[in-house]
Amino acid sequence: MRRDSRLSVALHALLHMAQAELLTSEEMAAQGETNPVVIRRTMAGLRAAGIVRSEKGHGGGWSLVRRLEAVTLYDVYEALGEPTILAMGNRTESPGCIVEKAVNRALAGAFEAAGAVLVKELRSITMAALARHIGPHHGIRRKKQVKHA
Repeated sequence: MRRDSRLSVALHALLHMAQAELLTSEEMAAQGETNPVVIRRTMAGLRAAGIVRSEKGHGGGWSLVRRLEAVTLYDVYEALGEPTILAMGNRTESPGCIVEKAVNRALAGAFEAAGAVLVKELRSITMAALARHIGPHHGIRRKKQVKHA
């Protein structure tokens, strides 16, 4: 089963955006070793949630709208459509089986409890707290544009 890394991609991109005025999808994709289309799809939910904005055209790109102190990891998770937290799930091939029902009941409670713990943790961490762990000089270095006379 493939892992859903959208939350990680989004957090990574936001931290780089915090250290630059404006970043293109291509710049963020290169830094995150992914495709610019993945970045644009990820950023779309963040834009709809009012966390980032985009500017089209030459010299355009993505920038933060909200301060890092005002954005929790849960805000980002929610903006991404609340992706499934756990890759594990209940078996549903034999809905009439009493053993499967008993197993599913037990697992459902455990899955719900685990999800609640993770959501609580995501709500308690701000993007600013993450930024403090990386220091001030780990942003994407943009090439200076040469002005022609």
